[in-house]
Amino acid sequence: MTNAMPGTQSAVRPLVEVKDLTVDFVSRDATVRAVNGVSFDVMPGEVLCIIGESGSGKSVTLRSLMRLHPKARTVIAGHMRVGDYDILSLSEKEMNAVRGAAISMVFQEPMTALDPVYTIGEQIAETVMRHERCSRETADKRALELLQMVKVPSPERRLKAYPHELSGGLRQRAMMAVALSCRPTLLLADEPTTALDATVQIQVLIVLRRLQEDFGMGVIFVTHDLGVAAQIADKVAVMYAGRIVEYGTVRDVLLNPKHPYTLGLMASTVNGQKKGEDIDAIPGSPPDLRALPPGCSFAPRCRLADAACEADFPAPVIRAGGHMTRCFKANGEIRPMEAAGIA
Repeated sequence: MTNAMPGTQSAVRPLVEVKDLTVDFVSRDATVRAVNGVSFDVMPGEVLCIIGESGSGKSVTLRSLMRLHPKARTVIAGHMRVGDYDILSLSEKEMNAVRGAAISMVFQEPMTALDPVYTIGEQIAETVMRHERCSRETADKRALELLQMVKVPSPERRLKAYPHELSGGLRQRAMMAVALSCRPTLLLADEPTTALDATVQIQVLIVLRRLQEDFGMGVIFVTHDLGVAAQIADKVAVMYAGRIVEYGTVRDVLLNPKHPYTLGLMASTVNGQKKGEDIDAIPGSPPDLRALPPGCSFAPRCRLADAACEADFPAPVIRAGGHMTRCFKANGEIRPMEAAGIA
């Protein structure tokens, strides 16, 4: 277990260990630290949801595990281990073998991830043949089984369809079939339901959760939707300005949140709002990652901030059960409605 971030105490080794991860994007004009000292564990068969506003570093963290950032202008430091693979020490050839086999990814928009000039069946079969060195006949059979597994209707016909011939929900299921084709131990999902309507979103989440349990995979699921996190997560990490500011079980974080930012996210929804009243959104905007304030990054937007918050970045406060919060107010009793600015 990593000692930088609390995790479940168990004799079982974590499937994923990320410790002190930093990701810098370097250009002629500036260096942007998009991920700043992030640490977390994922146990085998566990689902970790990373939530936060756009630009908080969620997708950057996910893509770092696959080493998908352009090497020429990206500097990654820290430690990332998935299974027996030390991600940052692998050569590009070794990493190519890991992608799709040990680690797979479901992207937010499958139309940009799926190749428009090949059929769905060809794309699934190609992945199977690439990693399992099997015949085309075996790969085609496996492609059909995968479409059946992700509940695609008329799978025999869909094998011959091109991505543009499928609806958004079916394209996302096809993308899941590609990602699961080689039975990965870790599945990364980057807001895979954002572009879907509510009914299709629920269907995709049910399929994904069932497949996760059937395969015994670890899953890291990026979303800005707290409702999605509540449905699928075992643990939740809340990110702000490239840092994890709250971390714990889904019950601890979503039912007993302690960080003012988490409370603000929960208040910034239509759920529980009275008709005709404005949503109590978090004031202001996320900070410029090129010039973070010296203290807590959330202090300029926080209704509870004082001089101490603006001077230093808070150390983690860890409660029973591993519920971690980076907030100077975390030792006190923060009433959820007060911290969200509703009281």
